[in-house]
Amino acid sequence: MESPASDEIPPGLPRLERRARDTSKRDYGRVLVVGGSSGMAGAPALAGMAALRAGAGLVEVVVPASVVAIAAGFDPCVMTHGLPADDEGGFAMAATDAILERAGRADVVAVGPGLGRSHAAGVLTARLWSDVPRPAVFDADALWALSRLDRATLARHAGPRILTPHVGELLRFIGRDGGLGRAALEEAAATLAADIDAVVVLKGPDTLVTDGRRQGHNASGNPGMATAGCGDVLTGVAAALFCQPLAAGRAEPWDVARLAVWVHGRAGDVAAARVGEVSLVATDVVAGLPAAISAAVARRVPPSA
Repeated sequence: MESPASDEIPPGLPRLERRARDTSKRDYGRVLVVGGSSGMAGAPALAGMAALRAGAGLVEVVVPASVVAIAAGFDPCVMTHGLPADDEGGFAMAATDAILERAGRADVVAVGPGLGRSHAAGVLTARLWSDVPRPAVFDADALWALSRLDRATLARHAGPRILTPHVGELLRFIGRDGGLGRAALEEAAATLAADIDAVVVLKGPDTLVTDGRRQGHNASGNPGMATAGCGDVLTGVAAALFCQPLAAGRAEPWDVARLAVWVHGRAGDVAAARVGEVSLVATDVVAGLPAAISAAVARRVPPSA
């Protein structure tokens, strides 16, 4: 296989602070992943596994009770909890209050992987978006639910928000089926970010990160990452990085998103060097995260003579 691209993190991106010897898992945050439905237990599990590999101290994956045994089987390091399910295997309305309560105890919330598009899932997503004061990352089916809300409603949220749409998901937010070039899509992403006071990550080649005022493109990653589950991995990485101490100071959504996109792409490059682009799957990207995270850690400053 080819050697991966340079492991040098680009200038201008924030770096992770090195960990102190007297640290605790609670210093690196509790991430709550909300998702899953019948046939889609792997999506929230991938996000949870990625969050752990990206440095979160504790990760809890909350899924419908109908799939909790499956979700629990992916990684023993991820905590899982099953809540009431409906007849279709998604969350029942009765799960909403319990999820909101758990979200209030988390440091960061990731919403959407495998969530489904039921009425209950839509209500849950809207509540998490508007009510939870914690930083939150929204992806996948959560984006479908949010795209059905008007921008005035989306602008009213209680905490920092990152959205990670691919082109099709962004088109839903702007009420289009297609026909836009990349420049127009990026303009639409920036307008959305400004209108709702959030960071938007428009996934794809040269992924765009924008908060409506600033825009940046990412160069890491490769075509092998166009495979199911890679977006769930990015969701977990972004959620975990919200919890990590950065060498530059407090983790702001703009910096978190830019670093998460680079780390995710770098992990994909490590994976492609090992298995090739055609055979790459999302779990390979999770396996590449340690190398990518190591590259993002600030170099230790040598003691002065």
